[in-house]
Amino acid sequence: QVQLVESGGGLVQAGGSLRLSCAASGRTFSSRYAMGWFRQAPGKEREFVAAISWNGVDRYYVDSVKGRFTISRDGTKNTVYLQMNSLKPEDTAVYYCAAAGTVVVVRTTPNYWGQGTQVTVSS
Repeated sequence: QVQLVESGGGLVQAGGSLRLSCAASGRTFSSRYAMGWFRQAPGKEREFVAAISWNGVDRYYVDSVKGRFTISRDGTKNTVYLQMNSLKPEDTAVYYCAAAGTVVVVRTTPNYWGQGTQVTVSS
């Protein structure tokens, strides 16, 4: 199985920054898995935020975070990061880490999910 554990969420003022981390582990986890981040705001559906291929070459973002968020990964630590800058109140949500065999799948229907971490941006 695969375990994904997020950390780094919290309360920040608008314009501030946070860095989320997601540590992956498990007997069946592969360093060749693509990783991604999703978020779910109260009363809204979960939405894709960012994804990265297993080797870090390909990266994808939802339009609303382009230029503000950066996804990266450290293969030696099986950890993926989401650096979030210029945060806005509308970024408030629970952020979930996800993993799948390919970046196409991780962007749409990931096989594995973390438990989520709350990000709250105050105005």
